[in-house]
Amino acid sequence: LTGLGFCYSITKGPENATVLAGSEARFNCTVSAGWKILIWLSKGNPVLTVLSSQGSVETTERFTSHNYTSGDQFTSELIIQNTQLSDSGRIECSIQQPSDNNFAFLSVQVNGSLLIKNSTLTVKENQTIEIVCEALGWAPAPDISWMRNDSLVDKSSYVTQQSPGSYGLHNALSTLTLTPRDTEVLTCLADIEALPSPQNATVTLIFDNSATENDYSEDNRSTWVIVLAVVLSFLGIVLLIVIIVVVVRCCLKRRGSTYQNEIR
Repeated sequence: LTGLGFCYSITKGPENATVLAGSEARFNCTVSAGWKILIWLSKGNPVLTVLSSQGSVETTERFTSHNYTSGDQFTSELIIQNTQLSDSGRIECSIQQPSDNNFAFLSVQVNGSLLIKNSTLTVKENQTIEIVCEALGWAPAPDISWMRNDSLVDKSSYVTQQSPGSYGLHNALSTLTLTPRDTEVLTCLADIEALPSPQNATVTLIFDNSATENDYSEDNRSTWVIVLAVVLSFLGIVLLIVIIVVVVRCCLKRRGSTYQNEIR
């Protein structure tokens, strides 16, 4: 076609796209008037052909197209249905003419699972605990962060380890260490570029201050025991004094009556 003197070119090539596995990916390629054939290639393999004389020639259900004409320009939109991780790579639009802007890259990402094993935990005063958040089956490995109620947790408070999974996926394990002071909600966040918002998992920490209350009750009980002991001791002393006085008086009366009898 170049030898025949055609002067058409790609005026706007496809742009990079990042999508979630299972969703659609779309790429546009706009060419000037005079084009005859447009071929879409995925990782070097032709997947769809568009002919100016008869339109799109689709050979597989996953790769379809929509075509648009505006003035003397033609736009072909490649639609990749049900994208898979294996679709990641170079997407090329070819019109069999040299061009600098005829390719882009498709990145297919996988949104895995996110789990904190316990939805609620009971903690006591001055108790340091570890909360583990597990992300399984992601691509790429997600960025993990934590929130404490509505505030982001400093990165020094948690450690995240990544490991390879099966089928080219990735796992991550994040451990948060803290000493709660009150009932609060902790949120683990996992994020990748294709997600509109991070996936999250939460756990509610229930602060148990019954130990403090028990200590307070025991202190009160001990105080009452001491007071009661002091009162009883005082009453015992008073009672002892009264008994001594009564005994002495009785003895004196007995002595006095004996002396008078002897005088008589």
